[in-house]
Amino acid sequence: MKIIDLTNPQRVNQAPDKKITLLSSGNYIEQGFQIKTIQLRLYIEKIDEKLGPFSLITTLVETDKGSIEMLYDEGYRGADTLEQTADFLKSHLGLSSLILRSVIALKEASKKQNTQ
Repeated sequence: MKIIDLTNPQRVNQAPDKKITLLSSGNYIEQGFQIKTIQLRLYIEKIDEKLGPFSLITTLVETDKGSIEMLYDEGYRGADTLEQTADFLKSHLGLSSLILRSVIALKEASKKQNTQ
């Protein structure tokens, strides 16, 4: 099961312009989900002459029971926005919240799929 948790999934229908892997050991367990990989993904949607690139940053969390790509941030954030976001997440317990949010969304999607 792969979930794209964006209002418009077409925004991520191509390869990301850049990605950073935050976790890849595959030995982290949260509520029965084995977390295999966590990535931040950057999609440059447009470039403004004055403001620079308009960035869409998503998180991709891959588990043994499915994966989910969710919106993390978007806007005119500058050239090194992905690195700044990764540093912030690593230094402020952001990975825990990403994992928990992803597991909750995967559980909800699984419930919906099982009731249909």
